[in-house]
Amino acid sequence: MSLRRFAFVAAAALCPISAFAAVAIGTAAPDFSLTDSKGKTETLSQYKGKTVVLEWNNPGCPFVQKHYSSGNIPKQQADATKDGVVWLTINSGAAGKQGHLDGAGAQAFIAQYHAAPSAYLFDADGKVGRLYGARTTPHMYVIDAGGTLRYMGGIDSIASTDKEDLAKATQYVPQALAELKAGKPVSVATSEPYGCSVKYGS
Repeated sequence: MSLRRFAFVAAAALCPISAFAAVAIGTAAPDFSLTDSKGKTETLSQYKGKTVVLEWNNPGCPFVQKHYSSGNIPKQQADATKDGVVWLTINSGAAGKQGHLDGAGAQAFIAQYHAAPSAYLFDADGKVGRLYGARTTPHMYVIDAGGTLRYMGGIDSIASTDKEDLAKATQYVPQALAELKAGKPVSVATSEPYGCSVKYGS
């Protein structure tokens, strides 16, 4: 087994699926309310009528660092929000765990990578992450304008920390967003998420 494949399997193994609630493609995305890095309360339901992307984030995770330092996620964020999509980055890391941030830390992270999420949200108690079954960072979800979950899974098709793999990988979120905009069904509605395990508390 290759090192990068081992990392992927190990990350997934740390968070068994049975520990989470089940969300399903084609069903209503569960509503939630979280505070963002600027102290503002954000709810999913306030964005009904808009397509929404949820991105689980841990700045200390090498898989996340790959997609940010390469510019891959910041570009996806910028392209999506320019097209009217709401991009919500969520940190479910518990206090004292890797990747846990406060507002200033989140703002610094956004500035460092020239990221462009609509908001960076804190879920330190892990309720929203568990509600959605978020297992890895990144773990991606796309919700259509009617509030229905249309994609969930990995950010792309190659599970690695190697930036050179980006050009060869299928980028699932831009693909899903383009298909929804064109009124087409999402061709890949689920995929296996990969990355570091979400650092939930007890």
